[in-house]
Amino acid sequence: MKSITIDKTWDGRRLTRFLQKAMPSASMGQIRKFLRLGRIKVSGKKGTEETVLCEGAVIDMYVEDEFFAEVEKEDPFYSKIRPKLTILYEDEHVMLLDKRIGLVCHPDEGEKVHTLLTYAQAYLYQKGQWNPKTDFAPALCNRIDRFTAGIVILAKTQEALRAMDQKIRTHEVQKYYLCAVHGKMKYKDGTLRHFLMKRPEQKKVTVLRKSEPGSKEAITYYQAIDENNGLTLCECLLGTGRTHQIRAQFAAIGHPLLGDNQYGNAKQNEKYGRVNGQALCAYRLIFDFEGDAGCLSGLNGLTVQVRDVPFVHEYFPDVVIPAP
Repeated sequence: MKSITIDKTWDGRRLTRFLQKAMPSASMGQIRKFLRLGRIKVSGKKGTEETVLCEGAVIDMYVEDEFFAEVEKEDPFYSKIRPKLTILYEDEHVMLLDKRIGLVCHPDEGEKVHTLLTYAQAYLYQKGQWNPKTDFAPALCNRIDRFTAGIVILAKTQEALRAMDQKIRTHEVQKYYLCAVHGKMKYKDGTLRHFLMKRPEQKKVTVLRKSEPGSKEAITYYQAIDENNGLTLCECLLGTGRTHQIRAQFAAIGHPLLGDNQYGNAKQNEKYGRVNGQALCAYRLIFDFEGDAGCLSGLNGLTVQVRDVPFVHEYFPDVVIPAP
């Protein structure tokens, strides 16, 4: 119950107007119900919709506290976005998202709305699971290039972000990719081991045979799955997670990715009609935790895989990707 004494501001005004102000979380229908049930008293008498207030009157409201709470205004940004997400897995701590080709992971100067992170945050906001004013901002634990498709991990909580970052660093999250490369691989399987240098003035990484100051080692394990029409389909397991790792390493051994005009040959790609990004997909994650995983323990032993890899159907029609 809550009591309020009317001051001169409300003198001569209707009780219903006052109740709308005093109980911002109550609808007009609920206010009429409270009046009908006698739960609103004006100086000890039952209030009605016709009651007019006077200065000094005491309003006693026998209603739950929740109706006196201010209604939180919708966030003008996140409430209007229509999230376009393919969710492969979700629990209270993480989401595993299948990013489509062409979508950027993070907002930047060129795009702030149509990004994977923005869509995910809008999705959680609209479900009532995230408050941008007070809660930790959901964050991506990994990222993939704009023109690469596949699985991206989103942490809903600070605890999940810290735990996932640690598991990725200790290679307890196995990341598998599928890619189509030009030419026939000399060996059906093998290890690509190089050193990559990323200079600030360059958009590409430089592939080195030997370590140099500022370079980072890149390791990719691959297996050739199929060959067709001058292309080879490879499955790759990342030993490290460097920028443009798979793209740069395959190009360095003479087998650039189909559709990769940055590290490959545009004219060569045009022959296959591949002009909208490299044929590369982060298609499978395996969570194989060795130590304590904390809030992520429910993921241990889980394999998550994308539902479809379009370039495989297009260029390798005889290949069937097995379910996890």
